[in-house]
Amino acid sequence: MEISTLIGIIGGAAVVLYGIGLDRLMGFYDRDSVFIVVGGVITAIFTANSMTNIKNLPKIMSMAFKKTEYDLQGMIANIIELANIARKDGLLALDNKSRDIEDEFLKKGVMLVVDGTDPDLIRNIMETEIMCMEDRHNGNAGILYNISSSAPAFGMIGTLVGLINMLANLADSSTLGPAMSVALVTTFYGSMIANWIFTPMANKLKAFTAVEVQYDALILEGLLSIQAGENPRLIEEKLNSFISNTELAAKNGAEDKGKGSEAGAEA
Repeated sequence: MEISTLIGIIGGAAVVLYGIGLDRLMGFYDRDSVFIVVGGVITAIFTANSMTNIKNLPKIMSMAFKKTEYDLQGMIANIIELANIARKDGLLALDNKSRDIEDEFLKKGVMLVVDGTDPDLIRNIMETEIMCMEDRHNGNAGILYNISSSAPAFGMIGTLVGLINMLANLADSSTLGPAMSVALVTTFYGSMIANWIFTPMANKLKAFTAVEVQYDALILEGLLSIQAGENPRLIEEKLNSFISNTELAAKNGAEDKGKGSEAGAEA
């Protein structure tokens, strides 16, 4: 589970509740305001999306809680292993190795290489798959962005309704304060729904997608390098460009430490 999402949602609620104060909490509740904002957002969801997308909404939101690891360094190691096999025994030797590959994108690429597919065609096929995956994922994030934009809008609608009702009763000055409070709390609901839940979730899904695109791009470059017969050491240097300088420094430091331990043991 992606614990940071849960921490963010619980932490956001805690911060707002602390700021309001438990003794003043009921002052922020208004039935009509809840009805306008929540009901309005639900109707906007139906207006803007197909029934298929609406049915998938719980699944889309759950993706923000799903922990998915993309081990770039581990994938580089796997590709270098494939490169060594291909360099030693030829590309056809990768056929047997492909049966043990769990990553479907890598497995598909290896089979295209083994089948002798033209490199330009491999790039076209796999880049198309990456692009379609990115479009699907960004579409899911877009649904959440639409919800986050409609919530403040309905909050403002509720506020206008409250102000109109307040102005209709100006003769009774004792009702102005409570009426203004109710009008403003509707905007509060809309802003909370947007900025506490849906916008952060959409941003997280886009961040997840960016990492997955980078991961698949690494695989593609590695496979094309293997097919071109490049030296495994040069392939590793090329693929290391996908890793941040911090991670690369940590990786090199761990390797140096390991070599030092081995040298100490031999001495």
